[in-house]
Amino acid sequence: MEDLPCKGCKGLCCGPVPVTEQELKLIKKKVKSMPKKSRMELENQTRYYGTCMFYDLEKDRCGIHSARPGVCRAFGYYKSLVCFRNPEMATQDNWTPQDKPVGMLSIDITWKTF
Repeated sequence: MEDLPCKGCKGLCCGPVPVTEQELKLIKKKVKSMPKKSRMELENQTRYYGTCMFYDLEKDRCGIHSARPGVCRAFGYYKSLVCFRNPEMATQDNWTPQDKPVGMLSIDITWKTF
């Protein structure tokens, strides 16, 4: 699988992010295991409107990559989630969550949740 050209995007494509109950559990576990300093640095960043709360603007990458939701894992490879820098990578498939989302990161689910 080819890598997406995300370097330098600053998370502008990362949101809104729907999460299922199971994904939220994994994210909570990941956040709980983060060193306090790392969490505070991530939490206190000023993001662009709509950018996911876990996108690390300083490091230009996902701050919870190993626990990222399914929609983030599918990004760029499905016609409804196209990478604007490399749209030809998208296939004819549409990603759909296995379970109904319980909320959207940065909107319904905020740092207060954690």
